[in-house]
Amino acid sequence: MRRFAVQLLHRVAALILAELSLSLVICHVFADDLDEKKCRPNVVLIIADDLGWGDLGCNGNTVLKTPHLDRLASQGMRLTSCYSAGANCSPSRAGLMTGRTPYRVGIHNQIPMLSPMHLRASEITIAALLQQAGYDTCHAGKWHLNGMFNLPGQPQPGDHGFRHWFSTQNNCLPNQFRPYNFVRNLIPMGPLDGYASEIVVGEAIRWLRDERDPAKPFFMYVCFHEPHEPIRTDPRYASLYNFPDDPSRVAHHGNISQMDAGCGRLLAALDELGVADNTLVWFTSDNGPERTRWHNTGSSGGLREFKGHMYEGGIRVPGIVRWPKRIPSASVTDEPVSGVDFLPTVCAAIGIDPPSDRTLDGMNVLPLLAGGEIRRAKPLYWQFNDAHSKPCLALRDGDWKILAQLTERPARGPSITDQSNHALKHAEPLAFELYNLRDDCGETTDLAQREPARLRALAEMLAACYHEIRDETPAWPVFDDPGYEKQRIVWPDHLAKPLAKTRGR
Repeated sequence: MRRFAVQLLHRVAALILAELSLSLVICHVFADDLDEKKCRPNVVLIIADDLGWGDLGCNGNTVLKTPHLDRLASQGMRLTSCYSAGANCSPSRAGLMTGRTPYRVGIHNQIPMLSPMHLRASEITIAALLQQAGYDTCHAGKWHLNGMFNLPGQPQPGDHGFRHWFSTQNNCLPNQFRPYNFVRNLIPMGPLDGYASEIVVGEAIRWLRDERDPAKPFFMYVCFHEPHEPIRTDPRYASLYNFPDDPSRVAHHGNISQMDAGCGRLLAALDELGVADNTLVWFTSDNGPERTRWHNTGSSGGLREFKGHMYEGGIRVPGIVRWPKRIPSASVTDEPVSGVDFLPTVCAAIGIDPPSDRTLDGMNVLPLLAGGEIRRAKPLYWQFNDAHSKPCLALRDGDWKILAQLTERPARGPSITDQSNHALKHAEPLAFELYNLRDDCGETTDLAQREPARLRALAEMLAACYHEIRDETPAWPVFDDPGYEKQRIVWPDHLAKPLAKTRGR
C-alpha cells in the first residue's frame, strides 16, 4: 500500500510538472507574440513635392543646403535609382498608398478641386492595413487623392485609414505663407500663421506628443508642399542663398532648405520621444522638378527632362530609408525601387500580409534595404497619357528602359473629355525608344535600331502591361476644370530667368 501511495504521488508530481512545463511553453509563445507586436516598427513616410533627384546635397548638389536630409542619408540607405509611381502629383501618391500602378486604380492625372476623379473606397491603402493591424495613423499635409475634398460623395483621408488628418486638397492657398485651406478631421481651420512646412510639421509633432495612442505603434504620412508652386519662402531660408539678380532661384532654393528644416524638426521629435530606433523612415518625392514661369531651377541631376515626362528626370526622385539596426548606415543601392514598393515592404516589416484579392505592382524590398538582393517578378511600369513630351508609356526591366508614344493624344490638362476617355480605352503603343540606363542614365542614345531583338521583347512586355491596365482602369465622367485654385493663388512678383536648351536638365 505504501509503495502504491509513493508511485501515485510520483505520477501526480509528474502530471503537475508536465502541466507547469506546458504552461511555461504557452506563456513563452504568447510572450514572444506579444514582444513581436510590441516591437513592430513605427513607420513615417515623408514626401516632398516636386523635389528633383539633384536637389539634395547627398545626391551631389553643391549649392543647395539640405543638412538634415543629408544626415538622414548618412544614417540609412540612399536609393540612387528611386522612382515615383507617376510623373506628377496625384498618380504618384496613389501608387504609394496602394502598391498599385496609378492608372490601374484610376488616378490618371493631377486631381483639381471638384473633379470626379478620386481614390475609390474599394482601394486598400497602407494606412487602412496598418490601422487594422493595431496602428494609430496620422496624415499631415497635402492629400491630393480626391476632387471633392472635405465634401460629400468621395472618400476623405479618414475613410482611407487615417484616424487623424490635417490636410489640404492640393496646394496651400493663397500660397505657402499664412494658408487658409487646411482641414483637420473634417473641420476647416481657417487662416494659419507661419509657412507651410512649419505648419505641417508642427501638427505632426503635436499629434506625436499629445494625440496618438502611446500603447500602439504609429504610421505617419507627412506630405510637404515644398517646393511646389505657389512658393513662399521664409526670409531666414532665402537668406542662405546669394543670387542678387535672380529672386526666383533664391526663393526656390530657400524653399527646399525650408522643407529640409521641417524634416529636421520631425526627426528631432522622434529622437526626443525615444522612438527613433524602432521607426522606419522613408523619404522621397512625388515626381521630378517642376518648370514654371515663376521657378525653373529645380535639378534632375543630369537626368533627362523633369516633372510630367516619362524620361528619367520626370520619374527618378530622391530616396532615403532609415531603420536603425536593420538598415546599414551610410549605405547606397542603385537597384531600382519604386513608390509602389512601399506598401508591400511595410507589410513585410510589420509582419502582415498585403492584399491578395487584387494585383499589386510593387514588391517587398526589405532584403535590399538590409544589404541583400531582390529579383522582381514583374518590371516597373509608368503611364501618363498627358505627358509633356511624346512618350506616354515607360517600362524598366533590369538595366533597360523602353518608352512608347500612343496613337491618341487628346488636349493636355486635368479636364476629362470624351476624347481623353476614348484614348484611355482605345489608344495603342507605337514609336518605341530604348535606353540602357546602366550605361546611359541621361537617355542620350536611343538603341532601338541597334537592339532589334531586345526592343521586340520589351515592346511585347510593355504592351502586355499596358493592355492589362487599360482593361482595369475606370473612365471618369466628363469634367471641365473650373480652375478653383488658379482663382485663389497669390503668385510672386518675379519671373524665372529663361533656361538654356538642355533637354530639360
